[in-house]
Amino acid sequence: MKKILYNKYDKAWIAELPSIVFEGPIRVIFSQQEAENAVDYLLAQPILGIDTETKPSFKKGHTNMVSLLQVSTLEQCFLFRINRLGMPKCIIKFLEDDTVLKVGLSLHDDILLLQRRANFTPGLFIDLQDHMKELGIEDLSLQKIYANFFHEKISKNQRLTNWDIDVFTERQKRYAATDAWACIKIYNEYLQLKATGDYELFIVPEEQQPDNK
Repeated sequence: MKKILYNKYDKAWIAELPSIVFEGPIRVIFSQQEAENAVDYLLAQPILGIDTETKPSFKKGHTNMVSLLQVSTLEQCFLFRINRLGMPKCIIKFLEDDTVLKVGLSLHDDILLLQRRANFTPGLFIDLQDHMKELGIEDLSLQKIYANFFHEKISKNQRLTNWDIDVFTERQKRYAATDAWACIKIYNEYLQLKATGDYELFIVPEEQQPDNK
């Protein structure tokens, strides 16, 4: 049976879906030695999901410095506390690496935020938003793409929490890890659908298309 995809995906539909969260081990990285060990491990993997988190700013025109870099495999996730670590050479090495595929969403924004911390030339990155339109998908948020592909809901309840806090709550850690991990899941499914053509695109009639993005 072919997978049904929708060009538009209403948030109201997402509310009815079962929730999904990354359930693997999560390592929070504070020290340079921990970062070096993590980078060595990650650069031996075939594919990685990547994301960042920044403490929200409620002042017009002001954006805080990026707080967290999340890098995940399918099995485990590493949370680099950039606000504590800064951008040591191993992190720059990771970001400039052109051998291991790093998949994210809206990566242009993430890379710009990281480049405010330190100058680097981005290595091998793929932005999911650049490929979803090949399938006819127009709603390009991570939550909507994941729901469209897997009929499961990624909660965004922790998005506006304080990412500079001394100790993350378990919910913060799971939220941050899920976003990075989900990028790999989406990319692998995209490759499968492109290779097999085993999907049908349903065009939501204009009168049913959601106004909310």
